[in-house]
Amino acid sequence: MTPSSNSPVVLITGASNGIGLELARVFAAERYDLVLVARRKDALDRLGADLAAAHGIRSTTIAADLSRPDAVEVIERAVSQAGLTVDVLVNNAGYGTYGPFDKVPIAEEVAELQVNVIALTALTKRFLPAMLARGSGRILNVASTAGFQPGPYMAVYYASKAYVLSFSEALAEELRGTGVEVTTLCPGPTPTGFQERARLTGDRPLVAHNPFMLDAATVARAGYDKMKRGGGMVIPGLMNKVVVQSLRISPRRMATRIARWLNSRR
Repeated sequence: MTPSSNSPVVLITGASNGIGLELARVFAAERYDLVLVARRKDALDRLGADLAAAHGIRSTTIAADLSRPDAVEVIERAVSQAGLTVDVLVNNAGYGTYGPFDKVPIAEEVAELQVNVIALTALTKRFLPAMLARGSGRILNVASTAGFQPGPYMAVYYASKAYVLSFSEALAEELRGTGVEVTTLCPGPTPTGFQERARLTGDRPLVAHNPFMLDAATVARAGYDKMKRGGGMVIPGLMNKVVVQSLRISPRRMATRIARWLNSRR
């Protein structure tokens, strides 16, 4: 932890790599104090120290595994003990599992839901009341273009992102006029550690060979900029926008069959 400051505080989950890491860089450059959450304490400490030194901000790191039911309590306790007030909550942590539903171990999918759905919901529940009491705050939830359709061979992941999308849009409407705003970031496939963790390597499905992929830094900047403009939904990249619009007008059964083809092994 670096010395205290009067800068606004952002809490970012899944901050050690990918979009979360790039979001940490963006917020630090914009002079936010950081609360960085991920499983790997060593990676978080290095990132936090580097960003604090580069931008003159405060960095607090919390090692927590969001697949554990007690993770949210661990995070809340650490924030309270550090005497911090969270002005912006970024629910970025999430991962996917790949394979036929009957073949993926149930323990992996329960943990996936714990991270992608339960922890995101619980963290929002914990930090929202104080934002409402102050009459100001921002919540940035990272969903996915996967949330707009069913996804055979990644059924649980797609469904979890549909939850994030629906939850975020509903909450944004509930909070209209309160001073607290919700932004939903819906990236398409992005080259991060997601592919390796989901075992989308080797003889990968077509969806993992998307030539229109944006890098994580571009996705992170799009999410931040939309949040600063006042919430709502952002889908980075023209091709991702086109895909989402086509899903909205396509027969759902056809969209699901196309997703099955794209998610099948080459």
